[in-house]
Amino acid sequence: MVSHRAEPPRRHAAPPGRRRAEKARPRYGRLAVLGASLSVTGVAMLGGVGVLPSVASDSGDQADVGRALAGATTPPSADASTAATPAAASTGSSADKAAKQQATTPTSTPTATPTAPADPAVPADSGEGKRIVFDQSDQRVWLVDDDDHVERTYLVSGSLYDNLFPGTYAVYSKSIQAWGVDDSGTMKYFVRFTEGTNGAAIGFHDIPLEDGQLVQTASELGTPQSHGCIRQLRPDAIALWDFAPVGTEVDVTA
Repeated sequence: MVSHRAEPPRRHAAPPGRRRAEKARPRYGRLAVLGASLSVTGVAMLGGVGVLPSVASDSGDQADVGRALAGATTPPSADASTAATPAAASTGSSADKAAKQQATTPTSTPTATPTAPADPAVPADSGEGKRIVFDQSDQRVWLVDDDDHVERTYLVSGSLYDNLFPGTYAVYSKSIQAWGVDDSGTMKYFVRFTEGTNGAAIGFHDIPLEDGQLVQTASELGTPQSHGCIRQLRPDAIALWDFAPVGTEVDVTA
């Protein structure tokens, strides 16, 4: 008995025209990949020459590339705000400076520095021409020249005992150095113009020294402190000494 092997089934050959059609079918998948590659390459080239922004790795730059590819021409709002920031800051700075300048500018002219009060005028009816005027109520002396111009005025300390009467006198004696009665002190630049009831001379001199100490302070000038004479600061005593030769008129007022 003869056994037969089954022959493998034969493949039916496709008609020639059909096989050619399959070979000519376009490969759309490959074309899509190729098109994408060409797009990326083109974008990179345009970015290199400045037409489109270059592609970077961070998400912000990538978003810029996406906008460029989509045809966006307006810069992002963040860029616009950044560009406006310097001008705004400059305006604010100028306004701040103007406000500070206005705040520090005085709104009114400062008042002038107050001047010291003027010296009291020479008492009325105190003589005329060159003279020394001593006002007992004010404890003040005036040195008046021939033209009735006051050369000097200052406070003094007169008698505690009212032993000098108002009137007109004249200088009759001068001593640079003098001693008080009963060794009651020494004084300089003594200019005498009258005598007291006990015969002691009354005149102008500096503040006496007793045991090397001033018998009164300068701040006490302007108040009666003496036994009959008129005490002065040393510079004023020298000024009167130089101003009044013997015979100079002395006018004492109440």
